[in-house]
Amino acid sequence: METIRLSSSLTEALNQQMTNEAANAQIYLAYASWATDKGYDGIANFLFRHANEERNHMMKILEYILKRGAKVKVTEIPAPGPDPVNVNDCFEKIFKSEVDNTKNIYSIVDMSMEERDWATWNFMQWFVKEQTEEETLALDLLSKIKVAGGAKANDDALYTLDRDLEKTPDNAKLAQDVSVENP
Repeated sequence: METIRLSSSLTEALNQQMTNEAANAQIYLAYASWATDKGYDGIANFLFRHANEERNHMMKILEYILKRGAKVKVTEIPAPGPDPVNVNDCFEKIFKSEVDNTKNIYSIVDMSMEERDWATWNFMQWFVKEQTEEETLALDLLSKIKVAGGAKANDDALYTLDRDLEKTPDNAKLAQDVSVENP
């Protein structure tokens, strides 16, 4: 009796996404280390928390693959790349990474729909919402950095941003959660 509840193509895509999540965690770790080295402890704290979040995403996918009876493949992850040149560059790179991750997730959603694998489609909806949140958060931070002067932000503005990020929640308010009473 066949007990694997994932197609080979979805198993491969989910394993790749698990690796993508691990790679994103490494990016956040690298940038958090860079921020610490530059004296931006609030930014570093924010980025370290997001590294953990990415690892949690990786574990969700790993567990899902196992629960569907398929084989998990742990593979090497690419190096995060060069350090950011400034805070603006750091968050531009994070935004790009999140957008790339969203595209990968959408691809799995499309594949699960094509294969009529509704369990996987349903599982991936959590990631769709999560990516909307991640992109919104990154865009909000880029907007704050732009107001602070972008790549040319002065030390006072960066100090304030650093302090703000230390207390910034790890999630963003999404459009679907907004109402007239709660904008």
